[in-house]
Amino acid sequence: MTDDPLLPQVVAKALREYRDALAEHGITWGEPPTAYVRAMSPSRFVDDEAFSRAASDRVRAECPDATAAEQEALLRELDFDEVLRDALDGEPPDGKPVIGEPLDGRPINGSLDGKPLDGKPPGGDLPDGLAVLRLTHGGHRLDGRPRTLLEPGGRPLPLALLIDNGRATEAEIRVGGRAHRVAPGGARLVELDTATEVTVGAERVDLSDLTRLAPRARLRVRAGFPCRWSVWSAGGQGWYPEGAPARYDHHNVPYFHGDDIALDVPAEPLTVRVTRGMEYDSAETTITPRGETVVAPCAETLVELRPARVHDAAAKGWYGADLHVHLNFAGDVVATPAMAAAMQHGEDLHVLNLLAANVSGRRVYDREALEHWAGEDLPWSDATHIARMGVEYRNDMFGHLHAFGLTAPPARYHSGFDGTADWPPTSTACEELHDLGAIVGYAHCFHSPIDAPEDIIGTGRPACTARMAVVDAALGLVDSMEVLHFSSAAGSSAVYRRLLGAGNRLAAVAGTDSMLSFTRQRIEPVASPLGWERTYAKVDGPLTAASYADAVRRGRTFATTGPFLELTVDGHHPGDTIDRALGDRVRVTVRVIGPEVERLTIRTATGILAEGPPNDLTTADSTAEFSVEFTVGEPTYIVALAEGGPHPRSLFTHVFAHTSPVYVDVRGRRVSRAEDVHWCLEWLDRLERLIRERARLDTSGQLDDHLGRIEEARRVYAARLRP
Repeated sequence: MTDDPLLPQVVAKALREYRDALAEHGITWGEPPTAYVRAMSPSRFVDDEAFSRAASDRVRAECPDATAAEQEALLRELDFDEVLRDALDGEPPDGKPVIGEPLDGRPINGSLDGKPLDGKPPGGDLPDGLAVLRLTHGGHRLDGRPRTLLEPGGRPLPLALLIDNGRATEAEIRVGGRAHRVAPGGARLVELDTATEVTVGAERVDLSDLTRLAPRARLRVRAGFPCRWSVWSAGGQGWYPEGAPARYDHHNVPYFHGDDIALDVPAEPLTVRVTRGMEYDSAETTITPRGETVVAPCAETLVELRPARVHDAAAKGWYGADLHVHLNFAGDVVATPAMAAAMQHGEDLHVLNLLAANVSGRRVYDREALEHWAGEDLPWSDATHIARMGVEYRNDMFGHLHAFGLTAPPARYHSGFDGTADWPPTSTACEELHDLGAIVGYAHCFHSPIDAPEDIIGTGRPACTARMAVVDAALGLVDSMEVLHFSSAAGSSAVYRRLLGAGNRLAAVAGTDSMLSFTRQRIEPVASPLGWERTYAKVDGPLTAASYADAVRRGRTFATTGPFLELTVDGHHPGDTIDRALGDRVRVTVRVIGPEVERLTIRTATGILAEGPPNDLTTADSTAEFSVEFTVGEPTYIVALAEGGPHPRSLFTHVFAHTSPVYVDVRGRRVSRAEDVHWCLEWLDRLERLIRERARLDTSGQLDDHLGRIEEARRVYAARLRP
């Protein structure tokens, strides 16, 4: 028997093991219970700001005089089911969150740069699929949004039940025959379905108000090419084809992928929307499909919609990639390669990097797929869609790295987890990944605004931030940085520009960290479809993994949530170096496509050169352009930014795009701004103290390895200060 090309036997075996872990442990798959892992389930249902502020309020109430470090320690010990209850109970009082760094390598508050379009889902205060059972001294009350079952034969719907014990004594609630004890004032989130028997003491809880019956209809959606489809009925309830996971994006909109697809729906008014990633607009209609009858039990209502193209990047040699995607990373479903294939083509994503990685323990998810397909295009690749297996090398103290284009699996995938040492240095991982033919970039670099090197070190606990980037950039061991990811674009891009100003040459890239094994995640946009942020790279010749990697390596990139951003300097593009004399005039032109853009900015190493609102960006395919000139006074770099507030086209908290630089050398001398070099030297000093005081190391030799790399970088920066 031959293997299914999308499911070779070794991969199928791994997926079976993942399904067993999901069945036994639920959404965590049995991962070591760090704060990030414990928050996986409750954080699905409220946005990052609400969850963060509820957690902060709880810490302040319990210990109002605690230091920042003490507050962060308390945050890691919170009961996150109780945090979810608090977040659902209403808007917390004004005040900044105390959460400045992530929990166990993942942020609890996602981004401090902005917030989603709407903190509450359409159709009510509680999201679809969540109900709250409130226990009071006088009895109980069940709150939840009614959802539709299709008749005949309507099957039960999955349900998450949050038990909120407002009594002064412990309560026992039986769910499907299993007892759950909830402390006074406590909360517990339980998975069940709408047919499960729930009792409080001897009293049965009536779940019937959470469902209603509607006649079944059959809907077919067609665009003529793979797309992303959203179908929902009153109250925001999503409808999906048989076997498709019930996915919701960051705006809480249901979605699935494909074309010419039939699905069961209620014979009631429905909204149908279609789009295809950031190079397309969306099209939408409202329809009431015909219900099934005895005469025509399988009658279908056909909806034909086609999204209009906003721009065609490939026609200009630009190809968009998502360099940071996980197939499986714990979660509520086990994701298959077929799901990734459908999503990549449905989003028209040119390049996909699926990363093998661990979560909080030693197991590396999708390692088997990497070992099987390393160095090969995945089976669904074609002339304009390339997919590869890659690696996320993870150390929460020093930073995470993503690698694209490996020819073979690495020897190490992580360090510092499950009691292991924070060793070897990330520099060693970069060297190994480069030796395997990969391009290497720092992932989700910073999670809050960064003003000074002390903000990078923070309290010194593991934070999955790019603390070691200052070393690896100086040593030429890293090719790129994610200036755009699920968290702080402001913080990451500011540090990126500091590194550029100090003489480092790095490409600006984006990576969503989308996780196909999660169908819903409100605290981060990781359940949104892959490619909701992209790294566009200008490729010479046909698209291949090698040609794309070469374009990134050369810095011919921009990162974006949707705007198509082009920068030229005297006709040269990002990644290019031009050599000029002092006093020469240089002309800079910025061009952008996208109605969501509210501000364009041109920056050099010394700061903002020009900025202002674009003109005439009123339709999805409208274009704005402006040019400025400046006189070369020292070596510098030039980058362009496009920014805006929340927008339906953006699945990030706000609109953002950032180019890689055009470098302006002066008679062969590259930019090396003293202020930025000193900034990096201070960063190195603080990093050395962090390693000496906080890193988990087993031997003095391991410490020497870290300090040796830092000293190498220190010499590089010191040399850049010399005239």
